[in-house]
Amino acid sequence: MIVVCGEALIDLVPPAEGGQRGTPGGGPFNTARALARLGSPTQFLGRLSTDAYGQQLRGLLAADGADLGMTSFGPEPTTLAIAQVDADGHAAYRFVIDGTSAPNLTPQMVPASFAADVNAMHVGTLGLILEPIASTIAALVDREHDQRLVMIDPNIRPTQLNGAARYRERLELIITQSTIVKASDTDVRWLRPGLDLGAAARDLLGRGARLVVVTLGADGAFGVTADRQVHVPAPTVQVVDTIGAGDAFGAALLAWLHDRDALRQDLALSTDELRSALEFGCLVASLTCTRAGADPPRREELTR
Repeated sequence: MIVVCGEALIDLVPPAEGGQRGTPGGGPFNTARALARLGSPTQFLGRLSTDAYGQQLRGLLAADGADLGMTSFGPEPTTLAIAQVDADGHAAYRFVIDGTSAPNLTPQMVPASFAADVNAMHVGTLGLILEPIASTIAALVDREHDQRLVMIDPNIRPTQLNGAARYRERLELIITQSTIVKASDTDVRWLRPGLDLGAAARDLLGRGARLVVVTLGADGAFGVTADRQVHVPAPTVQVVDTIGAGDAFGAALLAWLHDRDALRQDLALSTDELRSALEFGCLVASLTCTRAGADPPRREELTR
């Protein structure tokens, strides 16, 4: 079982004809859906509203096969992300946060212990910035990282960092407690300014991770372990937008490891295995880019 911890929200995305459409989103929410669609047993640990948007988010998680046993619900309105999509399909966001559901995950809503079949955790995005969810997740990682694989996807949102007390310190600590660091090239440049991507990835690896993966958009991705570095290209696709692509990549990486019973703290991959895992991540991410919003593919679509 993989526990995905963090926020679920609604992306308000402007369609070509004007106005805005509400689509489900949030990095951890997207990751949980992608994992479940790929057939990996998944639980979502987060806070959902009981409003209409919250009911929509809940229904989509359940329909995709994610377990909601760790999800809590409350009357706060659903958190919103207002997206601006450029001509290349890349999205930038501003958020409606205050008094909304996603930040409101408190320690009392977290299980006192995980079941024995939980062998991996995924954390990242706004769940590491907003309070009280950020402190809740940090404490959970601190409690659990000695017992199971932790994967962090920082998915850094610079517009939300003003006033986010202790964010960098918290992020750096969780990186030291993670087995896998998966980050975009933009994230890596923010984390390690002045270093080229390869050197930055090796620096992050030196903090304690077994694997650092850097996604490069249309240029694919590369992965670094203690004794190898592998780069793979991305499939060529017609991009509609890139919303959720990074989340889909991270989910695919975890799903690939799950399929091979490799979700372990002492993760060790051969060159061929690392290349295969990265190729699978790029395939899933690329297919996500071919449709609007965060709509990751299902396992049967990959077979076709």
